[in-house]
Amino acid sequence: MLFNSYEFIFLLLPIALLGDRLLVGNYRYRVIWLLACSLFFYAWWNPIYLPLLLSTIGFNYVMGERLRLRPTKPLLWLAVSANLCLIGYYKYAGFFVENITHLTGAESSFIDVALPLAISFFTFQQIAYLADCYSGKSQAYGLGEYGLFVSFFPQLIAGPIVHHAEIMPQLRSTTRGTAGDMSVGATIFALGLFKKAVLADGVAPYANALFDHPDAWQSATFLHAWTGVLAYGFQIYFDFSGYSDMAIGAARMFGIKLPLNFFSPYRAETISDFWRRWHITLSRFLRDYLYIPLGGNRYGAAARYRNLLITMLLGGLWHGAGWTFVLWGLLHGMYLVIQQRWSQATSSFGAWKRVLVYRFAACLVTYIAVHFAWAYFRASSLESANRIVSAMAGRNGISVPDAIAARIGLTGATIADYGIGLDSSSGTQFVFAVLWIVALAAIVWLLPTTQEFLSRLEPAWEYSNASKTKALPEAGFGVSLPLRWRPTAFWSVVISVIAGAGILSLAEVSEFLYFQF
Repeated sequence: MLFNSYEFIFLLLPIALLGDRLLVGNYRYRVIWLLACSLFFYAWWNPIYLPLLLSTIGFNYVMGERLRLRPTKPLLWLAVSANLCLIGYYKYAGFFVENITHLTGAESSFIDVALPLAISFFTFQQIAYLADCYSGKSQAYGLGEYGLFVSFFPQLIAGPIVHHAEIMPQLRSTTRGTAGDMSVGATIFALGLFKKAVLADGVAPYANALFDHPDAWQSATFLHAWTGVLAYGFQIYFDFSGYSDMAIGAARMFGIKLPLNFFSPYRAETISDFWRRWHITLSRFLRDYLYIPLGGNRYGAAARYRNLLITMLLGGLWHGAGWTFVLWGLLHGMYLVIQQRWSQATSSFGAWKRVLVYRFAACLVTYIAVHFAWAYFRASSLESANRIVSAMAGRNGISVPDAIAARIGLTGATIADYGIGLDSSSGTQFVFAVLWIVALAAIVWLLPTTQEFLSRLEPAWEYSNASKTKALPEAGFGVSLPLRWRPTAFWSVVISVIAGAGILSLAEVSEFLYFQF
């Protein structure tokens, strides 16, 4: 079941909220009710994998209790290895078998299996829990509480990867689920639905026109390649931003504040800042449970660069079992190494780095680097990714649709003097793609984020737990107009219109891009 579906919006969510309200004051039955709703939500996609989810919950709960009472490294390694083997079989076995058979020429009888929904998310979430049990950072929880922590439906499918210390105290609270929570949650959910159903799905066809058609990516030139990749960059931006808002909004209706998972990443001025804003909880997991255990930056520059590359390579592989994802992770690892070297070389330029021109250049370079990597993330094969990246670099020349040139009175001979050619692609599609890109760019760099818009209402966990976490991400490079929600008739009408536009755009429901990782 998807957040952007009639079944969720008009059936499961209202029924779950009604049951939660009726059970106010009875903590035990509220936990059981929400757990049942979450398991139903999960089973809607494919009931055959519900026993798998329940088995992992039971196994990790038992192992966590044992680690909490008698922490030993062999037991920790056994528990973590079991989780990694599970995700390895379902997500990576086919990839490895395919590559081995390609190298050896041997035949394989391995049958690909469907990837269980959200396996990457609930596996990492439980590995973090096991590590904290071993380190003595976890309290004793009941099986029902733990099961709800893992499977709570607003964050089950695509995160955020929540930490038990963030969620468990809220689950146990007797004051959650007020009318104010409902109002704030519904507003955030409506904004997320609009981002997904109207903005992300609206620009998606212009990205698909490049990536899904061999004739397009094989013959792409500079402008067409960049138009398609920029369109995809905004598609995944608003898709993931929309999902993150809908997850936070749905949870807030129950009085639960989820942590931030997305905070204006295209305003980042460095790659490391990008990862502090994009998939924030995954970045936190990779830092705390992979990069730091590998040694972090404690053993010199060479070890730090190695650890960065390993972390990002595995982060890329986490996103998908394919060489395109591996190269995407490797690119980001290399970006981080280059950034480290640049920071060292310019350590004495502190004042210059605060100058507007420098900040703009830094944001632009980061944005371009991220989009070169997006080509590998989106492409269905290494060949298509390499062709598109080559075109983005200008190796295939520059051309414009001949229909556009004719409309503005230019001829092939005229523009050829500037090194620009003509092609037979659709001029209408090109113009609409550019208009979408310009409009979405204005939203990204001019409007406040959902969290900024509702900041005084503490829309996410970090806003009400500032003493327990680092400072919130800064606004980044951009204008961020001072629009803030207020309890007025004007904003009620605006949010209602936004919600209506999102719902009316659900005629063709599309999956979230992070739906099955």
